[in-house]
Amino acid sequence: MTQDFAFTLRSLRFDENYAPAPGTRLTTNFANLARGESRQDNLRAALRMIDHRFNNLARWDNPEGDRYALELDIVSIEMTIGGSDESFPAIELLKTTILDRVTGKRVDGIIGNNFSSYVRDYDFSVLLPEHNRERDGFSVPEDFGVLHGRIFQAFIASDLYRAHFAKPPVICLSVSENRTYTRATNKHPVLGAEYTADEASLTERYFGKMGLQVRYFMPPGAVAPLAFYFSGDLLNDYTPLELISTISTMETFQRIYRPEIYNANSAASERYKPSLKQSDFSNTRVVYDREERTRLATEQGKFAGEHFIAPHKAFLDRWSTHFAA
Repeated sequence: MTQDFAFTLRSLRFDENYAPAPGTRLTTNFANLARGESRQDNLRAALRMIDHRFNNLARWDNPEGDRYALELDIVSIEMTIGGSDESFPAIELLKTTILDRVTGKRVDGIIGNNFSSYVRDYDFSVLLPEHNRERDGFSVPEDFGVLHGRIFQAFIASDLYRAHFAKPPVICLSVSENRTYTRATNKHPVLGAEYTADEASLTERYFGKMGLQVRYFMPPGAVAPLAFYFSGDLLNDYTPLELISTISTMETFQRIYRPEIYNANSAASERYKPSLKQSDFSNTRVVYDREERTRLATEQGKFAGEHFIAPHKAFLDRWSTHFAA
């Protein structure tokens, strides 16, 4: 095709002075923390929790439990349609860098971790409700997630991605309340006990369109399994420190946002069904407005529909068909 997507990338440090950049989805984990009167306290608390959890998992040659610190950078990818001056915020990921305080060296962690996308907001908060508004039972459109998945795969296959990142992304999310998970016999020294789901969730099928598969692990000291989305070989393509960087970061966010599951006072049993309605959990005391996050997801989905999906629909349909071929 004579027209295609052009991707541009920019990076912003996530630290106690972080403020969301223009175009950042305000429902994103890190952006939500950096708002309101408690923003700096929130950020400091989250960063302390991440470092503490990292050192808790990286115990070897770490007698004082303070050898490592994690540096986080928000990677924002904007997308421009060829021949147009308009850009659209496509994807936001989180990159970890591991600082070894003993050697003074920094080593790359993992790119991915958090995953943010306006188009995903459109799919889940606008397209899906509209599709089911006049239906008796729940269903998903036949091409649900296809465009989003192809945009993601195009970015991962781009020269821009290969120039900045050595390995494929790993995205770490919460488990689904609508599924039951069973502990398997497989156990990894860093990722912990593996769980299997009774059936694929809608999120799992959606991420499958992005070329990602999922495995569920409950790391040592955790109280609930996490969902790890990846391509390739999760257990062998990444070093223990790389995996710990993802666990410590995303488990911290989930303890803040879903304390009923990830800060529960008892660990997941052999057969486990997550629930946000259970009351036996500890509060992290980090300020977070869950209802606002739900409302903003709809607003952000409408923004994507009005500024990206609707005005470029003909091009997007042609591009998606061409990409698949």
